[in-house]
Amino acid sequence: MTSLDSSETDRAPIESLAAEERLATPEGRKDFWRATASCWLGTAMEYADFALYGLAAGIIFGDVFFPEATPTIALLSSFATYSVGFIARPIGALLFGRLGDRKGRKVVMITTISLMGLSTTLIGVIPSYASIGVWAPACLVVLRFLQGLGAGAELSGGAVMLGEYSPAKTRGLISSIIALGSNSGTLLAAGVWLLVLQMDKQTLVAWGWRIPFLCSFLIAGAALYLRRHIRDTPVFERQQLVLEQQRQEALARGPQHQELVDKRSFWQRSKAFWVMIGLRIGENGPSYLAQGFMIGYVAKVLMVDKSVPTMAVFIASLLGFLIIPLSGYLSDRFGRRITYRWFCLLLILYAFPAFMLLDTREPAIVIGTIIVGMALASLGIFGVQAAWGVELFGVTNRYTKMAVAKELGSILSGGTAPLIASAMLSYTGHWLPIAIYFAVMAGIGFITTFFAPETRGRDLNLPQDAI
Repeated sequence: MTSLDSSETDRAPIESLAAEERLATPEGRKDFWRATASCWLGTAMEYADFALYGLAAGIIFGDVFFPEATPTIALLSSFATYSVGFIARPIGALLFGRLGDRKGRKVVMITTISLMGLSTTLIGVIPSYASIGVWAPACLVVLRFLQGLGAGAELSGGAVMLGEYSPAKTRGLISSIIALGSNSGTLLAAGVWLLVLQMDKQTLVAWGWRIPFLCSFLIAGAALYLRRHIRDTPVFERQQLVLEQQRQEALARGPQHQELVDKRSFWQRSKAFWVMIGLRIGENGPSYLAQGFMIGYVAKVLMVDKSVPTMAVFIASLLGFLIIPLSGYLSDRFGRRITYRWFCLLLILYAFPAFMLLDTREPAIVIGTIIVGMALASLGIFGVQAAWGVELFGVTNRYTKMAVAKELGSILSGGTAPLIASAMLSYTGHWLPIAIYFAVMAGIGFITTFFAPETRGRDLNLPQDAI
């Protein structure tokens, strides 16, 4: 595997004119800001959904949907339904990704935000186990699946849209706005939960937990309004013009040539696809252990006050507004590969001390430990990944390949990490296997960076992948 050669990198700012030409006009700048705001809100919606569920799974869903189970089994059951959303995500990534590569980014972004917003709102109206028995967790599983179906294409779609709108020199910084959206959603979810947790337990279990889910339609509505009024990306529009020109030329030569123009192989040059999976495992697994499992572990197993881990998520999300753009800037300044590699290395070093510190049960230490984990895994490394993922793939199948690779990586890491960690804890009664699991996933990301190309400034109009 070889990195992008220097001559191609040097030419990129000159050749990548689609975004620059659009931004040179007043209407183009309006399109850019609309797209930026809509991607921010859409990703905020996705991560508010998953943060709401992650917090609820660790704090309250055991009491609402699995009241007859022991605390550890209830935690395991809650995270089992949590994983269902991740199983749906690659299906959504393939379905909507192919649609986005053929019909445009905009139509998919409208569809995914509608599906996610409706599913999340309906979670807030599911009757409890006490009311309808096993149908309650069954409804939860179905809505989690639909939520995951939309989310499977939302994050990658937002990253592709921002990357294809951005000038080459600042693509890392601008693309990191996707991570800012995820951070905003996590912040919103943590803030709402901090308010909701002020209720007494009886009120919280009865109806208080529903408030965050019911309010999510406000974000979805705002994002949907903006997305209906944006133009598709300049890179996609240029690609459509090129394809149409090729079709006309092929049609003049005969029908058999037309078929060759329309044939787009998803698996052609698939090395970048597997690299993206490895990078995703190194980020997503540690991320969901830091902001998912650790919260349940602290609240349900260590029996620390529930407001402590929630406060940690809230503070980390505030700091994310500094950490995320900094990581995007560093990737523009020094390169995607070296920045990502350092984040993975720091995550490996973090894994074992983190659980030792959590076991102290001291609120200040617990809060600090969760904040550091989220700063490395859920904020910094994620800010680098957005631009790198877009640049790895050629324009022909960029949306499909990026979305499917990221979601398969999520299933192999983040989607199942809280469930696997809960099962390890239930079987061994100790955090040591979980710390090893954490370090191994970060290590996969670290090793992958040695096989990944440096893509900083790559021309996004190129049809072929970077490797």
